[in-house]
Amino acid sequence: MNDSTRIENERLEIQLLLEAIYRKYGYDFRSYAFTHTKRRLEHRRAIENLDNFSEMQHRVIHDEGFFNTLLLDLSINVTEMFRDPWFYKRVREVVFPHLRTYPFAKIWHAGCSAGQEVYSMCILLEEEGMDDRVQVYATDFNELILQRAKEGIYPMDLVREYTANYQKAGGDCSFSDYYTADYDNVIMKRSLKENVLFSSHNLVTDGVFGEMNLIFCRNVLIYFNRELQNRVLNLFYDSLCPGGFLCLGSKESIRFSSVADQFEVVSEREKIYRKKRGPSAP
Repeated sequence: MNDSTRIENERLEIQLLLEAIYRKYGYDFRSYAFTHTKRRLEHRRAIENLDNFSEMQHRVIHDEGFFNTLLLDLSINVTEMFRDPWFYKRVREVVFPHLRTYPFAKIWHAGCSAGQEVYSMCILLEEEGMDDRVQVYATDFNELILQRAKEGIYPMDLVREYTANYQKAGGDCSFSDYYTADYDNVIMKRSLKENVLFSSHNLVTDGVFGEMNLIFCRNVLIYFNRELQNRVLNLFYDSLCPGGFLCLGSKESIRFSSVADQFEVVSEREKIYRKKRGPSAP
């Protein structure tokens, strides 16, 4: 078998595996970026000592425990507290002044993973005196990861990095004020999540999520193909109130989406956009 035939067969095996996951369990990875998906599947295949992706498909169909393990592999869980501190500093400067003009505001963290960015936002809200009039919605499709976010427990060895990020983001207090130490972990302060609703939502298959003043979805779209990126950006547009803000990751953009002209660029480097109010708006 020559290399091109082998590569084509392997691609077909992966497509059939993803189709089996969708039909059996309802999770749709078929429109994720192929290179990323293949890399994560190859990682699991090597660990399980499987000869090919067809063997993996058989395991997925007949072994739900194996599927749950694979689901964690395919989930996007690379994040940290105050990731890209300069971004959070900019949010304080250009987004919060507008949120303050509302008696009550709603923020959606889409694809919240294990919750580090959710708690980062809640710390900002507390320091800006806005925590009592903001409802935060934190969503992810992976129930196991969502449970970790609800618990707000993180390894102690990451706290030094989180603290440095917090300080660079313009933190007003000591980062240690926001957690308690428990042996090898830290537990985020309970009051931070009093106004947070953690719930399941799948960006690939689910619909509009309320009418938000601010949507965070950072470093998720890079794992989707162009068609799915466009679909999700349309979902965000429909989920934002006029004048609402959309915050993406540093390598993401709305530039090539069908709703690009419906947003104004607030801060290009930080990828902060604002939904236009309409032709009659000042």
